[in-house]
Amino acid sequence: MSKAVFQPLTSYIEYPLEEMKQRAAAFRSEMQRRRTVRDFSDRPVPRQIIEECLLAAGTAPNGANLQPWHFVVVSDPRVKREIRIAAEQEEQEFYHRRAPHEWLDALAVIGTDEHKPFLEKAPDLIVIFGKKHSQLPDGRRVKNYYVNESVGIATGILVTAIHNAGLASLTHTPSPMGFLNEILGIPPDEKPFLILVVGYPAENAQVPVIGKKSLKEIATFI
Repeated sequence: MSKAVFQPLTSYIEYPLEEMKQRAAAFRSEMQRRRTVRDFSDRPVPRQIIEECLLAAGTAPNGANLQPWHFVVVSDPRVKREIRIAAEQEEQEFYHRRAPHEWLDALAVIGTDEHKPFLEKAPDLIVIFGKKHSQLPDGRRVKNYYVNESVGIATGILVTAIHNAGLASLTHTPSPMGFLNEILGIPPDEKPFLILVVGYPAENAQVPVIGKKSLKEIATFI
């Protein structure tokens, strides 16, 4: 077993208390502007922007620093078409056969159905996979731990980075998602986590009128 190597923490910056409060409030306000979008423009997004957002996601804390994520960026219209067809087949089953009435009632608030045109219209799909194993620099294959937790945190940072860059996104989770491995040629050892649809919102984009829970409803201070 390799011994951990440590170095001094030099990247941390402690801000004055009032500045900390201002930064926290400003970030909260900025994130309250973020909305999930289903109406996308087909305007292309420069690859450099996607790359920077992915590198930001790659800074996420994760189990044993094994970084068990794999981001597959799909811009090819033919592949996006394949993904849409396969996803809509699963969604057809979900909405008309598998989904309980309670879940369909919950979804009615945001007006979704089995039709997913955004999978073709948006310029980029980022398909996120969780890797069950990693390969160490010395060639050893090791099991990854806390994969879902690690990939979930990375995905949250990615969504935030995309918003910060001035783009819109949508998390899409057809179930099951095994078709993504087949279409994208990804080995079964990697499990699809979600599809993140990325691009500019369409000029006529609309979003549902919804609210967010208050601090009292989401947090407890003891």
